[in-house]
Amino acid sequence: MTTPSEPAAHDDGVVPSAAGLAAGLIEAEADRQARQAESRREVLFADELLPGVGGAPVTLRQGLLAGGSTTFLTLATLAALDELESAALTILAPDIRDAFGLSDGVIVFISAASGAFLILGALPMGWLADRFRRSRIIGWAGVMFAAMVLASGLAANALLFFLARFGVGVAKASTNTVHGSLLADSYPIEVRGRMSAVGYSSARSVAALSPLVVAGIAALAGGADGWRWPFLILGLPSVAVAIWAFRLPEPRRGQYEMKSVLGETVEDDRPMPISVEAAFARLVRVRTMKTVILAFSALGFTLFTGGTLSNLWADDHFHMSTFERGVWGSVSGVAVLALLPFVGPHYDRLYRHDPSRAVALLGYLLLPSAVLIPVQWYMPTGWAFMLLAIPGGMLGSVAFAMTAPIITSVVPYRLRGLGAALGSLYIFFFGATGGALVSGLISDAYNPRVAILVLAVPATALGGFLMVRSARFIRNDLSLVVRELREELAEAERRRQDPEHIPLLQVNDIDFSYGHVQVLFDVAFEVRRGETLALLGTNGAGKSTILKVVCGLGTPSRGVVRLNGRAITYVAPEQRGRYGIHLLPGGKGVFADMTVRENLEMAAFRFRGDTRRRQERFAYVLDLFPDLADRRDQTGGSLSGGQQQMLALAMVLMHDPEVLLIDELSLGLAPVVVQDLLAVIERLKADGLTIVVVEQSLNIALAIADRAVFLEKGQVRFTGPARELAERDDLARAVFLGREGG
Repeated sequence: MTTPSEPAAHDDGVVPSAAGLAAGLIEAEADRQARQAESRREVLFADELLPGVGGAPVTLRQGLLAGGSTTFLTLATLAALDELESAALTILAPDIRDAFGLSDGVIVFISAASGAFLILGALPMGWLADRFRRSRIIGWAGVMFAAMVLASGLAANALLFFLARFGVGVAKASTNTVHGSLLADSYPIEVRGRMSAVGYSSARSVAALSPLVVAGIAALAGGADGWRWPFLILGLPSVAVAIWAFRLPEPRRGQYEMKSVLGETVEDDRPMPISVEAAFARLVRVRTMKTVILAFSALGFTLFTGGTLSNLWADDHFHMSTFERGVWGSVSGVAVLALLPFVGPHYDRLYRHDPSRAVALLGYLLLPSAVLIPVQWYMPTGWAFMLLAIPGGMLGSVAFAMTAPIITSVVPYRLRGLGAALGSLYIFFFGATGGALVSGLISDAYNPRVAILVLAVPATALGGFLMVRSARFIRNDLSLVVRELREELAEAERRRQDPEHIPLLQVNDIDFSYGHVQVLFDVAFEVRRGETLALLGTNGAGKSTILKVVCGLGTPSRGVVRLNGRAITYVAPEQRGRYGIHLLPGGKGVFADMTVRENLEMAAFRFRGDTRRRQERFAYVLDLFPDLADRRDQTGGSLSGGQQQMLALAMVLMHDPEVLLIDELSLGLAPVVVQDLLAVIERLKADGLTIVVVEQSLNIALAIADRAVFLEKGQVRFTGPARELAERDDLARAVFLGREGG
């Protein structure tokens, strides 16, 4: 026996030194980092197995025929109307400023404010796009857009004009979130670059003519209110196209990725509801997407306000008229159209042979603008100033047009709407709105040239660099798409061949990280209905973490969780509770200042509208825990540790779980209390409840578990009958000597 001051010896009699323990910790951390680095570098599949890579070329005509031209033409028209409205505001900004008596900073902010308002619509529209028929969302958004454009032309003061811009921004969210999702599922991967280029070209064709048209309408109308007429006229065709959009067909989600990777489509007619929080947690771990949206967030500081600042500078410094500015705006738009027909096909060719080169192409398009911008803003004449704006505008617009094919290729097909919403959040809120606010303040304090030089040059250089850097990630991200699709097909085949024996709970290929620290690596196991599974392992093995993933308190960076064969990976924790997954967490799980009855009443809140069911659950748990029945009026904090654990378990059982997750059932409890809890577990097993328990004691786990999973350093080392684990001396020893840290 050792004294309190002595370190405990190992079984071989050797007393570990502090240096030895530190060396062991350093070695373990180095091993974890090595495994994490290997996991991040891993390219799972060869290029020819990636979606849309290595196959036969597809012409644009073939691509349009595959999905029908109606969808593309309708969405392209709606996007063109969006561009027309944006161009109208850009060209008319000085006139609106003068009509309402605003400063440069205020009109710049209002001009770009729809970018911020777009965010208010992006999240709900992205969420809706991943759950419901997308044509209806597009139709209603189009109707709202038309109404708000008309309201912009009728605004009697700056406040009403600002509110109309609010509505326009919310409605425009459909273009960036729902349109891309529908197009990706309507047309083959091999033509997405050209589809994006053609769609953007059609929008820019209208935008190229709109400065001239808008300026001409305003000039013909004349007077201080001439700027209103372009908005009033634009609202009418917008209504007609929006009504037509309701008729668009709804394609099967992810069908072209499935056809490319699997050779067939997988049916899923009852997808589970998606949580925005879980979806975003997954999406930010797609490194290609993350880098691309960060790049365009930086570019957003000038990409969306540069035109307004240029027009203000041309008006104030060179005294160019509204019509002259409109002519130059049209020339710039035509120049973009000249480049897009070459970039779209080139992107598709590069992607088919080497996706990383296709992504890098966009970065190389952006970098020259960092040099061209300062040259433009020091031109001595108005025509030279506007002429030098054309090359940078061409390159930036073309690169922006190609972001949609990249994002849709790496985002899980179920999350395309929310993926576009996340991109919009960064690009339009942090980029466009942040850039508008900062550039407006700098412009008021100095002038538009200072604002552009301070923001545009570093932002453009940073954006181009990030785009080039993102090229190194796309192969791995596409490989993960392949792996998830193959897993989905395998599960579908399993359901078809043996529908009666689908496990109640499945955990497949789970990777999970806390920040940049990965703690789970390719974890997989199954739990059959009515089975009790024990999760055992060494310190920090990730046992508690996997329970969090199962109940929705953590979103994996890779892999899938299924309940009754249906994927619940992106389902919110509270929704999983409704489906029957409930967790008894380790530590204190009761409200200390409430009585036992009040604790149980809180747990029964779900049944507040069903008195009969509520009373049934009360009777059930009090029958399981007679000791609690005698202490209904005693506060939770005054109970012993064992009684508190019983109360916590009773509270979870009030929900009538289908899968009960228990984290550390016996930790810190006296043996007599543990025996009482084991008796309860045995009764729950007899009632057919499915249980997954993290337990520090191998003996207790063997007493209650049918099967066991042994985790070590975030990886599964053993899966099988619990008794077999006891016969594995190497693993059993680790459980006996370890302490839970996972």
